[in-house]
Amino acid sequence: MSNFKVKGNIVDIAKQNIFFGEVDVQDGKIKSIIEIATQKDGVNFIMPGFIDSHVHIESSMLIPSEFARLAVVHGTVATVSDPHEIANVCGIEGVEFMLDNGKTVPFKFYFGAPSCVPATIFETAGAELNHKDVEALLKRPEIKYLSEMMNFPGVLFKDEEVLKKIASAHKLGKPVDGHAPGLRGDSVQQYIDAGISTDHECFTEEEALDKLQRGMKILIREGSAAKNFDALINLLNEWPERMMFCSDDKHPDSLVLNHINNLCARAVTKGINIFKILQAACINPILHYKLDVGTLKIGDYADFIITEDLIDFKVNQTYINGVLLAQNGNIVGDWVKPVDEKDVVNQFDCDFKTDDDFVYPYNNEHEIAVIEALDGQLITNKLFKTPKVENGNLVSDLENDVLKIVVVNRYHNAPIAVSFVKNFNLKHCAIASSVAHDSHNIIAVGVDDKSICEAVNLVIASTGGVAAIGNGKKEVLPLPVAGLMSNKNGYEVAKSYTSIDQFAKQLGSTLIAPFMTLSFMALLVIPHLKLSDKGLFDGDEFRFI
Repeated sequence: MSNFKVKGNIVDIAKQNIFFGEVDVQDGKIKSIIEIATQKDGVNFIMPGFIDSHVHIESSMLIPSEFARLAVVHGTVATVSDPHEIANVCGIEGVEFMLDNGKTVPFKFYFGAPSCVPATIFETAGAELNHKDVEALLKRPEIKYLSEMMNFPGVLFKDEEVLKKIASAHKLGKPVDGHAPGLRGDSVQQYIDAGISTDHECFTEEEALDKLQRGMKILIREGSAAKNFDALINLLNEWPERMMFCSDDKHPDSLVLNHINNLCARAVTKGINIFKILQAACINPILHYKLDVGTLKIGDYADFIITEDLIDFKVNQTYINGVLLAQNGNIVGDWVKPVDEKDVVNQFDCDFKTDDDFVYPYNNEHEIAVIEALDGQLITNKLFKTPKVENGNLVSDLENDVLKIVVVNRYHNAPIAVSFVKNFNLKHCAIASSVAHDSHNIIAVGVDDKSICEAVNLVIASTGGVAAIGNGKKEVLPLPVAGLMSNKNGYEVAKSYTSIDQFAKQLGSTLIAPFMTLSFMALLVIPHLKLSDKGLFDGDEFRFI
């Protein structure tokens, strides 16, 4: 570790003060901070690094080491990461892969123990973690918390297995993350009383305020598909000690552009006090999860960033443990090492499909339930539409933008679940993905059975990936790590993803992030209507339709 001194406008978040001074770093820690003068104009700012307080690294389609390559240039020094996605595919082996790969880089990854594997009994996952498995993970010092308890009905109805997982976390002094979209009043109080301390699923200010007033900490989420920043940000004015920033799910093209720094810049435009913004972005996650991350105090690890200003938060330098890891938009050195495909984990075992596998026979239905995808949200609406019938089968209705959607079991051969969805607006062919929360079976949407079948088979041929087909062209981005992540350079993956995302939009999709939105159409724990490999699911009644 190098020893050095750096001067600039030092941001003291705790004392809500900014002054021109010098930071002396010795052996990776801050030896001294000397105040020289009052804040100077035209001088860079030195502040603690940013922390993403809830993220599924897998959703970036990058392994942890490559995620770090992209995130660190934006001033992110640490993440609170839920390996729930890979655990649903590969179980403990998947969690071990994330931990081991994260340790290969100096970036600070803090992982949780997945609480819901499988997420529900209404879908086929690749693994199961019971309360003994969860407790074994929680006993490990590098596991900082119990990841989001999505099974809120299990909490409310006192499911024994659920309560044992929560009890293990409490016994070991580790916090429990929440996931309770739309839960209010007495129900959310019962959820909180079970010992659950956070939520990142609030859709409205009223919902978030109800939870804040009852003692919960609220994470403001802005990912590639789920965007709640505008709805919640004004609450930061009154609740700066109880709020954090997170991305939850962020695709690689988005991560190339920005990270938590962008949320800080947007909060500034809302007129929110800079110290309240930085409290949420830099300090609160450390306090809540007891992270070994410096806060720019004497004796702390030298985890800090240097920015041009406190408006746009353009990051010039990022230091972790006193080592310069990124400068002017690029990483410094070659601290990200490649991972060979033979060293990755996966679970994928299904045969190629035929067009006939996707047929939906007409059974005299006068109306059918249709999923309505909402741009920028995880929730969906439940619609009822008159079906379009051709040759005795239900088919996509392009005129009314009601398209066939399917979920294919990727773990073994099984009947394919077929339904219909609105708002994808595809006009030509199909898109498919093995990223389909939470069990990550293959999900596809398209205009006809032949196109859907071809897109699905592209994913199967790659043992995981995202694919698009149409206009005489086809593209696929292979994801060999659990069918969720690439082991390639993060910038190369981002470029490939940008290409296939644009292709999906050329096929007609008007969604901000069509593949991210598609992945959430199988997320049963978020209302109102979703599709699993076992059938169409009502998220309000928690039952199949």
